[in-house]
Amino acid sequence: MSKTVQPSDLAVEDVPSAIEAGIVSAATAEASANGEPLNLDAVMRIPVTIQVVLGSASMQVANLMKLRRGAVVPLDHRVGEPVDVVVNGRVVARGEVVVVEDDNSRFGVSLTEIVGVQSKFED
Repeated sequence: MSKTVQPSDLAVEDVPSAIEAGIVSAATAEASANGEPLNLDAVMRIPVTIQVVLGSASMQVANLMKLRRGAVVPLDHRVGEPVDVVVNGRVVARGEVVVVEDDNSRFGVSLTEIVGVQSKFED
């Protein structure tokens, strides 16, 4: 079970950890501390990089140099296993690869699990 943490619940020394854990943003904590209404418009416009990781492989440089067109590199994930959805280097969800309905030449990801943040703020 997780506990909802409001910026006003945090002690000054807790704010950096809460920001790092993604529970609150610095702007949210500062605005709440000053009694100002929260305006998240600026935060919502921040671009992030999203990657879907189908799997990974490890090989020696010599084997890497032997790869040619048509070579198959086995990955550590099996068919049917969930793929990782990574935002700015952090796994945030898992899902299944699907074909986009209106464009059969494109793939998408159907989210099946949202990965929670483990931190001292959870019970």
